[in-house]
Amino acid sequence: MTIDATSTPQGGTPPDGTPPDGTPPGEVGSPRKRTEDARLITGRTRWTDNMTPAGTLHVAFLRSPHAHARITRVDTSQARGRPGVVAVLSGADLAGEQGALPCAWVVTEDMKHPEHPPMAVEEVRYVGEPVACVVARDKYAAVDALEEIDVDYVPLPPVVDMEVALAEGADLVHSGLGTNKSYTWVFENGDIDAAIRDAPVVLERRYVQQRLIPTAMEPRSVLCVPEGEEYTLYSATQIPHILRLMLATVTEIPEHRIRVVAPDVGGGFGSKLQVCGEEVIALLLARRLGRPVKWTESRSEGNMTVHHGRDQIQRLTLAAERDGRIRGLKVDLLADMGAYLMLVTPGIPLLGAFMFNGIYKMDAYSFTCSGVFTTKTPTDAYRGAGRPEATYAIERLMDELAAELDLDPIEVRRRNWIRHEEFPYETIAGLTYDSGDYESATEKALQLFEYDKLRGEQADRRERRDPVQLGIGVSTFTEMCGIAPSRVLGSLSYGAGGWEHAAVRVLPSGKVEVVTGSSPHGQGHETAWAQITADRLGVPFEDIKVLHSDTAVSPKGMDTYGSRSLAVGGVALYAACEKVVDKARRVAAHLLEAAEQDLDFSGGRFSVRGVQDEGATLQEVASAAFAAHDLPDGLEPSLDSDATFDPDNFSFPHGTHLCAAEVDTETGMVKLRSYVAVDDVGKVVNPLIVEGQVHGGLAQGIAQALYEEAVYDAEGNLTTTTMADYLIPSAADLPTFITDRTETPATSNPLGVKGVGEAGTIASTPAVVNAIVDALRPHGVHDVPMPCTPERVWRALRTEQDPPGASGDLGSTPGGPTPAGGGLGSAGGAQ
Repeated sequence: MTIDATSTPQGGTPPDGTPPDGTPPGEVGSPRKRTEDARLITGRTRWTDNMTPAGTLHVAFLRSPHAHARITRVDTSQARGRPGVVAVLSGADLAGEQGALPCAWVVTEDMKHPEHPPMAVEEVRYVGEPVACVVARDKYAAVDALEEIDVDYVPLPPVVDMEVALAEGADLVHSGLGTNKSYTWVFENGDIDAAIRDAPVVLERRYVQQRLIPTAMEPRSVLCVPEGEEYTLYSATQIPHILRLMLATVTEIPEHRIRVVAPDVGGGFGSKLQVCGEEVIALLLARRLGRPVKWTESRSEGNMTVHHGRDQIQRLTLAAERDGRIRGLKVDLLADMGAYLMLVTPGIPLLGAFMFNGIYKMDAYSFTCSGVFTTKTPTDAYRGAGRPEATYAIERLMDELAAELDLDPIEVRRRNWIRHEEFPYETIAGLTYDSGDYESATEKALQLFEYDKLRGEQADRRERRDPVQLGIGVSTFTEMCGIAPSRVLGSLSYGAGGWEHAAVRVLPSGKVEVVTGSSPHGQGHETAWAQITADRLGVPFEDIKVLHSDTAVSPKGMDTYGSRSLAVGGVALYAACEKVVDKARRVAAHLLEAAEQDLDFSGGRFSVRGVQDEGATLQEVASAAFAAHDLPDGLEPSLDSDATFDPDNFSFPHGTHLCAAEVDTETGMVKLRSYVAVDDVGKVVNPLIVEGQVHGGLAQGIAQALYEEAVYDAEGNLTTTTMADYLIPSAADLPTFITDRTETPATSNPLGVKGVGEAGTIASTPAVVNAIVDALRPHGVHDVPMPCTPERVWRALRTEQDPPGASGDLGSTPGGPTPAGGGLGSAGGAQ
């Protein structure tokens, strides 16, 4: 998989970093290699699992083999006698102090929110739920001793199917709730019934977003070191600041006694946006035993117990005119919560509520989501978090509409999307898109893709009845990211704000330390943040150090998720730099005996306007401030500044992704022949980092389309617990991506930046599936369930599918549910 950017991004720089006009480049916009890569790639860094302080004890967890059962007895006596074992504890042993894991997003007033103990006490509700733990002098002794713990279970009925779970008389995951429904959340704008009634075209579809397992390079790991009455917890986490607060809340250890450090973290994708039971237990054990306690999960353990992603059933109704203009969209969603509500579990599908309309205009929109409990591992944030699911639905529907009307998929989108001159635009879902140019991104993508040429080849193959058919998939998307506006989050009952904090410390020598509340786990903060600071302060890039991910060093922050790092955290840094310049201006004016308003600041130097020979560098000003020998009265001897930024709006990156897929109709094999991604992420700080984010996102989105699926059997057992069973692609399985950009700066922040971390994942899945279905339409196929494995493609070709569910003058009557996913089906429990 190689970078193949074939043209200079609009408003950007060529690969050597030199702008088209030949002027020397600044840091922002320059493709500087990441400074953190040397230590990360060589492994000469610090991550949680390679930290073992003197006296460290290791913990291993005994996990339930049942999807649902009552615990009647836990006998730990034999395990306690094993060599090297220090302590063995059941959930009952810790019941008085372990508290309950938090859910920070109560989406409705009547939401059902069962208590979630870090270790089960009376009942287990998914395979892998911890029941007891062993603490030993080494991890092998701890794991071996697990075999000596004897647990008696009374099996209870598993609940693995959402639609069955909502049926009358269904077995209950939590008997005390009296229902398997956690909540129903509704959003409506416009008269959806009128929009659908008498519409010339009505399409009804049922799509399934399969359950996915985040597969970060580094498994979860935690080390808790007690220091008197204080505790330092090292964790492979995305959220050190949030984790600190939640640990204090759960354990009642005062927050100021807890320090959380996230060392270099090997990926997260949302899976480490969590307060894990293992983190709570490690803290409690360290307090109880007075020694460092460490736990690192195995890959199989992680597949069972790290929170999962997606797992939704989408029932969709799209009403349109004969010319393809959309009248309205109705979404009826079932979202699998798993057995418990984790940190933001219930809110994840609701993030998609504002994105099902995509980039399109319509008269009416209705969204209903029901959260459903099952005896499966809980779900929560996974790269894109609700927006990939929404984008998949609307982009699949747009291709279905094009097929129904015999229009080109690009043309039906052009007839519906928001035009560039209409921005800012308030959408039917209630968001205000501040900027965008879907026309330019699409035109560039079509040129790079050679769209017309490929359509010609497709027609030729169809005419020749070639067994290998060519399909072309389209995805024109936008997303809301930079999860931030605190007032908006408050209106959605989210339990925290969305601001971010940064501080700039100008040292006496003129070197600079940047402190950020955003906590990276592979995004390149140390490089990008130094680039922003270097340009704004005129300090050499090499003179800047970025500090992060330690609550003792960076005490304020809301951490990293939702593509918010740059659009929120980077802008907070920009604001802090502005304050540094303002402070320095006062000192410089005093030193130069000039009025502040007469000073210009450029390239790190203050100069008196009109007097070229008089000036002072930022370093000279910093030295004078440190000495404090001659400062104006009342001016503090420091240039240090901090800032908190809370945007007024989300940011809305967008783009057009095109995929060409060859599908062998005899074997079902799918080969991605070419893939073009043209994204608009606003102003770009570092093109290389953007390319890396896009490539990683594409890999994950394509993986959902073709490879990945967490599979449970009828008894609630996860059957994809190893990398041999849960298939993720390697670089060899992916095509060479052609990537490029257009640029419409965001108006919601002074840097003009938008998020990029999730764009590739959001856009690529529908592009790939649309390509596969496009190849198979002549064979009567209108859907292939994800992942589109060769077997599923082969079966779709050999299964007579119901009509795709069009109604009105142009099509057939709606069809019922089919194995391939057509038809609306019943409304289930979303009442």
